[in-house]
Amino acid sequence: MTLETFGTIAQIVEAATVLGGTVFAVVQLSELKLQRRDTVAAELMRTFLDAEFANAMTVIQQEPDTGLVGSLDDIKPEVFRAAVQIGTTFETMGLLVFRRIAPFDLVLELAGGIVVVMWLKLGPLFRQMREEQSQPSVAEWFQWLAEQCQKHKDEGAPAHKKHAGWVP
Repeated sequence: MTLETFGTIAQIVEAATVLGGTVFAVVQLSELKLQRRDTVAAELMRTFLDAEFANAMTVIQQEPDTGLVGSLDDIKPEVFRAAVQIGTTFETMGLLVFRRIAPFDLVLELAGGIVVVMWLKLGPLFRQMREEQSQPSVAEWFQWLAEQCQKHKDEGAPAHKKHAGWVP
């Protein structure tokens, strides 16, 4: 074998190695993205399984559908704590969706309806806090998420109808 032939073979091996490495990297990145999505989904689900969050939801669900209005001082402490817990949870979720860390379609299916309902109940409270504290960013991502969910929640049939023919 001549030096020229050996050089040609080395270039072919080098090109194959680079191509193989590139393919491997693309596959790994794809797997990492799926793994991240699964992790986010598990964390979102865990949020709704948390006893404190469930308690906060129960407290707020018992409040009138017209929302929490009036003086901040008149709100019962347990109701205010529940509102803050729900607000910060959905605030975080909204930012994660906006940054494309949490997939919107997953959040919409998992929590879209409850996000909208909670904003309808808590929105007046957070708007009032914005004004009284001169802080326009209070619950900004919660509001943004609720508006996005409201816009997209009626785009399809509910799961029990859309997937009625699903077979495991």
